[in-house]
Amino acid sequence: MNFELKALTAAAAAREKCDLLLVLVSEQAASGTFGSDAIGAMVAHAVKQGDFALSCGKQLPLYQVPAIAARRVVLLGAGSGSARDVRNALTGCGAVLKTDGIAKAVVSFAFEASAQAVAAAVQAVADATYLYTHTKSQAKPIALTKVVLGVSSKAAAVTAAFNTAVAQQEGVNTAREWANRPANHATPTLLANAAKSIAKAARMSCKIHGPAEVAKLGMGAFMAVAQGSREPLRFIELHYNGGAKSEAPIVLVGKGITFDTGGISLKPAAEMDEMKFDMGGAASVLGVFQALARLQPAINVVGLIPACENMPDGAAVKPGDVVTSMSGQTIEILNTDAEGRLVLCDVLHYAARFKPAALVDMATLTGACVVALGGLRSGLFSTSDELAAALQTAGDAALDPCWRMPLDEEYAEGLKSNFADMGNVAGRAAGAVTAAKFLQKFVGDIPWAHLDIAGTAWKSGAAKGATGRPVGLLVQYLLGQEGRIAAVPATGKASASRKSTARPAASRRTRATAKAST
Repeated sequence: MNFELKALTAAAAAREKCDLLLVLVSEQAASGTFGSDAIGAMVAHAVKQGDFALSCGKQLPLYQVPAIAARRVVLLGAGSGSARDVRNALTGCGAVLKTDGIAKAVVSFAFEASAQAVAAAVQAVADATYLYTHTKSQAKPIALTKVVLGVSSKAAAVTAAFNTAVAQQEGVNTAREWANRPANHATPTLLANAAKSIAKAARMSCKIHGPAEVAKLGMGAFMAVAQGSREPLRFIELHYNGGAKSEAPIVLVGKGITFDTGGISLKPAAEMDEMKFDMGGAASVLGVFQALARLQPAINVVGLIPACENMPDGAAVKPGDVVTSMSGQTIEILNTDAEGRLVLCDVLHYAARFKPAALVDMATLTGACVVALGGLRSGLFSTSDELAAALQTAGDAALDPCWRMPLDEEYAEGLKSNFADMGNVAGRAAGAVTAAKFLQKFVGDIPWAHLDIAGTAWKSGAAKGATGRPVGLLVQYLLGQEGRIAAVPATGKASASRKSTARPAASRRTRATAKAST
């Protein structure tokens, strides 16, 4: 999708040649304050007659309106004009945006739009027009190829937010695409190939570790999960080097179980097809790097993806088996369906070699987190108040929210084992917390956060499909840390600045122009 930001008055929007004009009108407007141009007069008349309301989501479709160049016009109530209301209003236009014959659309703000509202508009349109076609033999792409966002002024903050939003949505679509693909079209090897393709961008590199390399590293927990599958594991290592060499990187780790049967602890058959989404964390890392390729921020980022299948083959790991992790800690595998934490623990330990300023993992880890938070917020666990605050602020700004959960030491009691240093599961109670406590055992003193995205990475039912979360949150967080991370001291231990709130993209990101495609 090609997005363009354009300064358009209401009169200019009326003259803009397009197939569809979406006019966002906020509640702050009143019938007596609408302009005298064609759009203003039309809105004023519709409101006066009671045919159109300004509350969020209200619509009035019109066709071939005199003095308006667009063939179709839809008046949209934008409520308060906030980012959330703008997103919700445009989300309801998915059907009309996908209509045959709509090749160019204009989204016109009939009020002074904030930078956040403009970013939300990009997010909503991109989300509403996403279409999965990869494994459909007769899929017909949507006709829409260009969307113009008309604002009263292309202020610097608005332009920066637009550029960031376009890059974010390119990353979100990358994550959605790979998570949506069935497991035979998104194997560990294919994920590795996707990473290598993304890494062709400036300042990027990619290294792929195969089974032999992973064995040499001593990643016994990761290998245990993969040993029941005929698909060879891949350990994907992505680097984005936009900052100074002395600057400590932020490391992102994404769980990449490309299909999860549960192993010997086999899952029920119902809805097992959705376990192709169990690599949502890995897909998010790919999406973030896709966004970084466009934005080119002045920051260093490492992306780590342990990718494999969890299958019930005769060679599969068994309940009761004890494996040795890369850290040297031993793990009794009490439930083979708690495999995500096993692949993550080795990679979290591996991440320490980069001396990161912060370490963030994201994983479709526990059904318990779905029970706790549903599909609205991702679960956030962190050993650092500063890191947690930065992630929560970024999530709110990106409309990709998370919620901090506890990490009290007492929750780790259930992980004790009679036969190993720890078990891989505790009791049923607080399952999302005990899973996080397991991961915490492998991060040392690095500022660390874990995002449990089991409830937010995909939707079930009629709207079944990946969401691309938490790419928006992560990109917003990374841009907020640009220029705030300290260099690695002589001791080799990195430190992060105490500032934690997100901020707009910095001037280094000049490659992302106001006219962009996603």
